[in-house]
Amino acid sequence: MLSRRDCLKLAGLAALPAWADFPTAISARVERAFRTPGKAPNGLQATGEGLWILDQGSNRASLVRYTDGSVIREFDTATDRGSGITFDGEALWIASTYNRLLVRVDVRTGKTLKELPSPGAGLVHWGPRGDHPQPTGAHGLEWRRGELWVANPPSATIYIVNPENGKVLRSFPAPGVRPHGIGWDPSGALWCAESIYRSFFKMDAASGRILRQVTLPPMQPESDGIVLVPHGMTVWQNEFWFSVAETGEVYRTPLPS
Repeated sequence: MLSRRDCLKLAGLAALPAWADFPTAISARVERAFRTPGKAPNGLQATGEGLWILDQGSNRASLVRYTDGSVIREFDTATDRGSGITFDGEALWIASTYNRLLVRVDVRTGKTLKELPSPGAGLVHWGPRGDHPQPTGAHGLEWRRGELWVANPPSATIYIVNPENGKVLRSFPAPGVRPHGIGWDPSGALWCAESIYRSFFKMDAASGRILRQVTLPPMQPESDGIVLVPHGMTVWQNEFWFSVAETGEVYRTPLPS
């Protein structure tokens, strides 16, 4: 979360970073979708069955309805304050952030099926060191064509990982210093939420080149005078769906046309 003053300072930077050579825009609207079952939603994944939410506080995964956030099913997982979740067609993958693992779990029970090391684990590069004293790992996760895509804040990198053995197949720099949720554009490009910029960056999936930026409005969403930042993110029916870990809410905003 950001104070109004801090948000105004960042607004100009987020709208047009010094290194930008791509179009930028401010989202026309932001809508609150619902409050989540847990208090700290930090990972989202859209599926045809519903929206998966990973709660960082409880380590619980919940499948909810898009219409109102009501629970279809939920279960505990043996993960440590995770920040990302995705579905490979048979099982869920969770970015278990604080023990720096990528964990595959049963989609019905949450039972651990596999553990892989998180690539790029280390110390993050924002805020006072005392606020982030220990190494952490992956945040955003996505699945595509048999590969696991991983957004990692400590290294500010997007990794493409072999899910069989954890080997990094390729990688490219992520936007900014705090990449979080990732999701697929209908065109096949990759979107990455950057929490500090309060933005979504469209990236070429082959090269990692940034194609465009969509920024949340400078004062939306907010809660009790505090401007909120996106954490988990996914794409569903031409909208970004993003979670705010501090308030336990999910919001949505349109993809650019």
